[in-house]
Amino acid sequence: MNLGKLAQVNLRDYWKHEALDFTNWLAKEENLSLLSEEIGIDIVLKETEASVGKFNVDILAVEDGSDRLIVIENQLEQTDHDHLGKIITYASGFDAEVIIWIVKDVRDEHKQAIDWLNEHTSDKINFFAIKMELWKIDDSAPAPKFQIISSPNNWAKALKSSTSKPARETKLSMLQLEFWSEFKKYLQDHNSTLRTRKPYAQHWYDMSIGNSKAHLSLTIVSQKNFMTTGVYISDNKDLYYKLEENKEQIEQELNCKFDWMALEGKKASRITLTKENIDIFQTEKWNEYFEWLKNNTEAIHRVFQQYM
Repeated sequence: MNLGKLAQVNLRDYWKHEALDFTNWLAKEENLSLLSEEIGIDIVLKETEASVGKFNVDILAVEDGSDRLIVIENQLEQTDHDHLGKIITYASGFDAEVIIWIVKDVRDEHKQAIDWLNEHTSDKINFFAIKMELWKIDDSAPAPKFQIISSPNNWAKALKSSTSKPARETKLSMLQLEFWSEFKKYLQDHNSTLRTRKPYAQHWYDMSIGNSKAHLSLTIVSQKNFMTTGVYISDNKDLYYKLEENKEQIEQELNCKFDWMALEGKKASRITLTKENIDIFQTEKWNEYFEWLKNNTEAIHRVFQQYM
């Protein structure tokens, strides 16, 4: 058996100019997808070199299926205080909730600073320090690798945000985070076609449907013992009514009845499928719930895409 030799490539050998070469490379959809897979957040480009006062952030993006803004600062050198200050400036200037710092290497004091920011900011704010690497085998083309050096601790954030809540609410928040974390793992273990994302301590879990005007939304309502999966349209009544026109055919293809909710007077619309008589506190039944969510969400993703 002949095995190749793995070798690391100098970043500057491939990307000579940080802004002109690396930022433009990363801004391409297929490369942002690589970063998305690594951190568990679906990143969609808004613009490069977006202005914040006298400064320009390398990449301004948004999370697919939500309005959470993402700022990405690239530094093909070792981290420094100047760029640490910049990412905080960019985050505040755009009111971003996800801040990604991509670098050649992370100094210990800057990893400590990012860890501290994650521990002491609200559960909505998420800082990532990511080491950029290039590797090749023998004479192959170099392959990119994103290595997470520092990232939010979801469990710690959930605990921090729930300290002022009653005990039952705190327990429920932690259980919600565990439920969605285990569901994400279930999808990965069962080779699901769905694109998973980072779970949070909340009663819903959103995923991309492949259309920026809508997304898949899964919920588990513990107070009324039911869970749902379906399509959430944040602000496009025309799309909702277009889908509703095909209601009979969609339901026939999926062999089920949906709740079609135009939500008149509100921007959002929902189309949901519901499973009754569930109890999130019965952890031994989670795999049953995961199977129902997986099978129905995959089917909804497949069929509804055809009408969007």
